[in-house]
Amino acid sequence: MNNPRNDKWRHRILRWIVFGLFLFFAGRTAYLQLIEGNQYIDKAENNVIRYVITYPPRGEVFDRNGEYLIQNKICYDLMVVPRETPRDGIDTARLITITEEPKKRLVRSLNEARKNWRIASPVVKYLSAEAKLKLDEWNIPGFYTVPRTVRQYPRNIGGNLLGSLSEVSQRFLDKYNEEGYYTRGDYIGEQGIESAYERELRGEKGRIRRNIYDNNTATNEVEKEAVAGKNLVSTIDASLQAFAEELMEGKVGSVVAIEPATGEILVMASSPTFDPNELVIGRQRGNHYMALLNDPRRPLFNRAVTSPQPPGSTFKLLNGLIGLQEGVLKPHYRYTCNKGYRAGNIKMGCHEHRSPLDLDYAIATSCNAYFCNVYRNILENKRYKSPKEGYEVWRNYVEQFGFGVKLGSDVTGERKGTLMHREYYDKLYRKSWNALTVLSVSIGQGELQATSLQLANFAATIANRGYYYTPHIIKQIEGQDSIDIKYRTPHYTSVDKKHFETIIKGMWRGVNVDGTCQLAKLEGLDVCGKTGTAQNPLGDDHSTFISFAPRNNPKIAIAVYVEHGVWGSTAAVPIASLIEEKYLTDTITRPWLVEYVKNLKLDYYKAYDRHKKK
Repeated sequence: MNNPRNDKWRHRILRWIVFGLFLFFAGRTAYLQLIEGNQYIDKAENNVIRYVITYPPRGEVFDRNGEYLIQNKICYDLMVVPRETPRDGIDTARLITITEEPKKRLVRSLNEARKNWRIASPVVKYLSAEAKLKLDEWNIPGFYTVPRTVRQYPRNIGGNLLGSLSEVSQRFLDKYNEEGYYTRGDYIGEQGIESAYERELRGEKGRIRRNIYDNNTATNEVEKEAVAGKNLVSTIDASLQAFAEELMEGKVGSVVAIEPATGEILVMASSPTFDPNELVIGRQRGNHYMALLNDPRRPLFNRAVTSPQPPGSTFKLLNGLIGLQEGVLKPHYRYTCNKGYRAGNIKMGCHEHRSPLDLDYAIATSCNAYFCNVYRNILENKRYKSPKEGYEVWRNYVEQFGFGVKLGSDVTGERKGTLMHREYYDKLYRKSWNALTVLSVSIGQGELQATSLQLANFAATIANRGYYYTPHIIKQIEGQDSIDIKYRTPHYTSVDKKHFETIIKGMWRGVNVDGTCQLAKLEGLDVCGKTGTAQNPLGDDHSTFISFAPRNNPKIAIAVYVEHGVWGSTAAVPIASLIEEKYLTDTITRPWLVEYVKNLKLDYYKAYDRHKKK
């Protein structure tokens, strides 16, 4: 007989099994409809929908007078999504004819693109508008064009100052693309303004949702508008920059001019330079870049900020200021110079001039012996326990004037030069050294090195009677009320203003009365200056000159450094004087001096030219 209790349990279990099967099938049906159904819809949609990145026009750059320094022009990139291309292939020969791309390069780009067959990849860049129209008429499945802006440089000046664009490297994408903005094939600023202000200039990419079977661009859905890059107004005077580069042609060196009242850089010319249009993104960029890279005179090198050199006698002005502030020098103090300075076995030569001489005349004639005495008195000041402690005090003053440190400008590649710490000499001389050991620093030689930017900033500091603004090359960014506050904040030295007037008197005399830089004299402009001749083991000495004008309410401060320029007065003085005249008067009254500078032949064989490939 059947047990009624067992039958009851069997019916209950059967009901639970049926109910469970119902839930399973119901759930499966819901999953297929709601979850996988959406995935299939997405997959189907992805087969016909492409997300196209739109690139914004890059911001343009103007000079201080509104003239274009960097301008845009439209070009096009040909993109391909390999999975959308015809299975029977494309007419490669026709594609080569339209794009004018070499066959090997085109095939290589197509093969590279097939590695990521779902993703859009660039095939040909820098296409003309005519080529784009032909491609649009052909309408190859899987191929489309993307507009890009490419740079052009109307004045052909400032190659290493303005910078250029280059394609982002894989190394950059792997290590530095933290925000994920850049992708393969993107362009990025390289050196100069293009690099320093990349974030402002690049803008923001847009995104379009496009049906690949619908050629009507009006039906494209814009998911995100591209935002144009910001325009920049530079501090550079384009005409003055071009003139400086013209005067420096054939020479190796640099010119930096600053507006003392603001720290705005009026000129930053490095020589040799190059036409920045040669490095515009395009088919010949690589060839031009390699030619510049292999040039032994290094035109890609911005010497104004990346090539520290001995400042020579221009540095005597700073030792004079420190001596006055420390109380070990008075303007009427006289020292003897018999063609140089002697102390024991130490001898520092000097050119012939009247002796003894006071501070005013010592600056004007650039007397080595005078400033050897001043420097020694600073370090051997009885207020300090030893010359080593005196050196530390001296070094602190020097750093206040922007030497031995980065000035913090917005110019890429800035170096801080060389200003040794006490510990360096302790190690070098096993703690057995004194003022005479490092005497060469007194006249801007020895281990001391400075960039032309630092020397121009030094001239601006003297012109301002004791303070400077951080030098900068951008004065206005579109959409911003003012530039960064660090460029509007003065940096004060601890030297009293009255001592600057004493030094300026000597600088004025050197130009306008009986000094080493009388070629810089400009009637009615009260030019002040100081020459420098820096020793050079590889040939003729370097020529340098710092200056500002007018004496009161100065409008321009300048530093010129010409490698192998022989004397300060030989090369640097006439170049600086012509630039000052053009800026202050908008004319040149000494065409003979322009011809002299252009025809000046300097010997660079030992330093550069012997390395040229024949």
